[in-house]
Amino acid sequence: MAKRGSCHCGNVAFDVDAPLDEAMECNCSHCSRKGYLLAFVPRGVLTLDPVDGELHTYRFNKHSIAHHFCGTCGCAPFAEGTGPDGSEMAAVNLRCIEGIDLSAVKITQIDGRSF
Repeated sequence: MAKRGSCHCGNVAFDVDAPLDEAMECNCSHCSRKGYLLAFVPRGVLTLDPVDGELHTYRFNKHSIAHHFCGTCGCAPFAEGTGPDGSEMAAVNLRCIEGIDLSAVKITQIDGRSF
């Protein structure tokens, strides 16, 4: 069953049709400042519904991940990149999913500061 997600103002919205019962919490400078809880899914299960011009992108470090955010409210609901096997992936910020019970999500701590 697809779940709905969005930025704070709703100008960047999406549906994701995948289980969202596991996430990672990374301590790198970017993830920790944003408070991300990221669930990685194949890019094909994420359907975007952005308002034209509202979806902006930030890249840092190796520039391999496109961190998307809303140009109006600044909220960052998802990112896109390539998985270790070369497949297209999306990283969904579970804090931006409507009605999700975060206490039921298995969260794995990732030491991104050391990379």
